[in-house]
Amino acid sequence: MKNTVMLMIQESRFKDLKSIVDKINIVDIADLFELLDKEQIIIVFRILSKEIAADVFSYLDREHQQFIIESISDKEIRNIIDELFIDDTVDFLEEMPANVVNKVLKTVDGETRKTLNLFLTYPENSAGSLMTIEMVDLRKEMKISEAIDYIRKNGVDKETINNCYVINQFRRLEGTVSIRRLILSDSDALIKDIMDTDIIKVNTFDDQEDIAELFKKYDYTTMPVVDKENCLVGIITIDDIVDIIEQENTEDFQIMAAITPSEEEYIKTPVLTLFKNRIIWLFVLMVSATFTGAIISGFDSVLAANMILASFIPMLMDTGGNAGSQASTMVIRSIALGEVVFKDIFKIIWKEFKVSLLVGASLAAVNFIRIMIFSQATTLIAVIVCISLFLTVVMAKLLGGFLPLCAKKLKLDPAIMASPFITTLVDAMSLTVFFSLSVLLLDI
Repeated sequence: MKNTVMLMIQESRFKDLKSIVDKINIVDIADLFELLDKEQIIIVFRILSKEIAADVFSYLDREHQQFIIESISDKEIRNIIDELFIDDTVDFLEEMPANVVNKVLKTVDGETRKTLNLFLTYPENSAGSLMTIEMVDLRKEMKISEAIDYIRKNGVDKETINNCYVINQFRRLEGTVSIRRLILSDSDALIKDIMDTDIIKVNTFDDQEDIAELFKKYDYTTMPVVDKENCLVGIITIDDIVDIIEQENTEDFQIMAAITPSEEEYIKTPVLTLFKNRIIWLFVLMVSATFTGAIISGFDSVLAANMILASFIPMLMDTGGNAGSQASTMVIRSIALGEVVFKDIFKIIWKEFKVSLLVGASLAAVNFIRIMIFSQATTLIAVIVCISLFLTVVMAKLLGGFLPLCAKKLKLDPAIMASPFITTLVDAMSLTVFFSLSVLLLDI
């Protein structure tokens, strides 16, 4: 089907294309736009019906959305906005430059403009910016039959009707009821008799990461959003949460790699932006690495007396950094999944201490045998190296388990305590231990 569509576009058979395009999945249509040039994009977009055009538009990347808005008429823009769900419209506008936002806002009616401006005032990563107002709200005095009739009349343009929300005359949230329960209940029963009053809800200013945690914890597909007076103002749906989880995971990976997070796709990110995102952390790590050089310089007399000691430095530093990264990665992931909190810090330290003893002893034993067989080092130097290795692994594991929790407690992203930071810190500690033991036991 995709090849057929592309052939029709290339041959300008737009009448034939219009007859089959409605049968194609909207996500696949959006993917087709990646293969078209600018002139073809506008032609194909105008072939689509209003409803399909809006759905396809919501799946396009920012670059294509901006190009389309800048290229079509005000009437066509208004048709798109009228068909889009409010949360998709807000997501789109938040990514656009001011001139595009102004062009969109001037084409819509006053009520829609007022609603969009309200949504745009919420912090970017808050519940208010994620929510949609396309939901079904019921009154507890309704009969089941009345509620179902109401949903039939008003649920057509709602983003979801799987869960309905019960409010009073002041729009304060009082309960929830699923469409399944409505259908299976007696038609003469009242909503108040079947609604669930144990409500999991979020506030308009709650952070998106905390909201995602609630969705994962309770396995919800929708969640109500209330203001400070407990009035229902919108709902958040699972499709937005999936995007948030992907975004947060990507951000954590970037931070763990010492890169300033960016929401742009890698392939579309300008070289200068990539440079800016990476260079700051590289400068920081480069400067911090000078401490390692300073430690080596401070013990140059030790190295001068026993040059063979220098050959073990890379192994000690690499092993310590790897050990610390293992522990920090496990703890950071557990924090992200909500499996551990700061009060578990002593349990984690104790667990990592026991693991470090086993790992350190194993590595030290194997390394001692390796040195004695394949190296010209004396037994005393082998002992110094292996003791240093053991202590380095223990310290690295403890730091890897301890620092991410401290970062979380200080309202920092635990991911900053990942590989680059841990490695730099452990390098300095391992060298200090190694040279201190050498001075003590070799009597230099």
